[in-house]
Amino acid sequence: MGNSRSQSGPRFCSQFLPEEQAEIDGLFDALSSEKQRPDTSPRSFSLKALKSHLGEALPPEMVTRLYDGMRSLDLPGKAKGPSESVSREQFTMFLSHLLKGSSEEKSLVIMKMISATEGPVKAREVQKFTEDLVGSVVHVLNYRQELRGWTQKRGPGPPPGVQVLAAQLFSEMELRGSEELPGPQQLDRDCDRAVIEDWVFRAPHVATFLSVVVHRGFLLPRLSLDLAPLVPERHVDQERVFESILDVPSVIYVNAHLPREQRHRWHLLFSSELHGHSFAQLCGRITHQGPCVLLLEDRDGHVFGGFASCSWEVKPQFQGDDRCFLFSTSPRMAVYTSTGYNDHYMYLNHGQQTIPNGLGMGGQHNYFGLWVDVDFGKGHSKAKPKCTTYHSPQLSAQEDFRFEKMEVWAVSEAPGSQQAQRNRSILAVDPEAQALLEIIGRPRHSQGLQDAPEDE
Repeated sequence: MGNSRSQSGPRFCSQFLPEEQAEIDGLFDALSSEKQRPDTSPRSFSLKALKSHLGEALPPEMVTRLYDGMRSLDLPGKAKGPSESVSREQFTMFLSHLLKGSSEEKSLVIMKMISATEGPVKAREVQKFTEDLVGSVVHVLNYRQELRGWTQKRGPGPPPGVQVLAAQLFSEMELRGSEELPGPQQLDRDCDRAVIEDWVFRAPHVATFLSVVVHRGFLLPRLSLDLAPLVPERHVDQERVFESILDVPSVIYVNAHLPREQRHRWHLLFSSELHGHSFAQLCGRITHQGPCVLLLEDRDGHVFGGFASCSWEVKPQFQGDDRCFLFSTSPRMAVYTSTGYNDHYMYLNHGQQTIPNGLGMGGQHNYFGLWVDVDFGKGHSKAKPKCTTYHSPQLSAQEDFRFEKMEVWAVSEAPGSQQAQRNRSILAVDPEAQALLEIIGRPRHSQGLQDAPEDE
């Protein structure tokens, strides 16, 4: 199973498999001035060499953090404190701790990347490190052209979602006693190794993002990294350019909370930009399509939505199960899961006179945690103080809001979807017509009479 790390031996032992260690050694040889000879002392490399090797794959501030983290690691039997350059053993130890290590080993590396000095670091230093880390993930995935169909929001400076996701990750850190201090003073609190280790355990994305930075920055093919659960493949039927409501950090955040088997591919079902402001179109395009992610952006810039764990159906009863949740991505990122108080997870209705017509998630009639009215472009998010189903606060800027942008993404193949594409009727081509028939209670008599699949 490869080398194992010894606590008592005088030398550090790598946790990499032999073929992985060979790749690490080759990378070090490329970084150092020349290959190591048996009769010489171990070679080392400088910050300049690291910057030259990585080029523009990572932001300069992250390259410096990586270098400082490497050269600040104390080796068994060697002098304490940062070295003038990075040795082979420091390089291997750094990558071993970061990619294969425990929370304790990862926290050691993070502390060194934040500050080369011994002892605790300030909370504000951790906050800045988190922003650099999230920004580096978006940067390197974009540089390596591995955003899987998603696009960055255009504009000066880092994408807005970078700071929002960084703030969410930073909020996972528990600073004991800081709740009694005003916000700015909390950032002056000391964070020791125990705090950082607990943070790495609480926020798994910290370690995942560090792995992405190293894997995609250095390009290490033998150390496999599956990006599919991190960034889902985006599929849009239309040929025209389409920019989603979500930026890359927001996609990563929402996707991480989906069931594991549904994190690999998002397929656009409905967009108000592409399909118009029509509730009938919405119903026709999202029903019977399997689990979906619903997104809204209100006129005040708040972005929020919900995950529907089951296919939407037009009917006067609540539907769904406790895997459903509500979420927000702007101005802050948060996920709100089922409380078990009731089963009002999903609701979709149209054409009724005595009960509400529209799409809702959580709460109760006329008081939903998230509601899109049949009069498309209007909705509400009510919570005084919290939504009973999801314990979510008010998601929109205003309780009764108006919106211009709405999207619904399927996150798994609908049952029989491939065969259905081959056997679609004329009505199925027009979702609005199909939805209108369902609304007025007219059955589709040709349903079930189409040609049977060949394999049956």
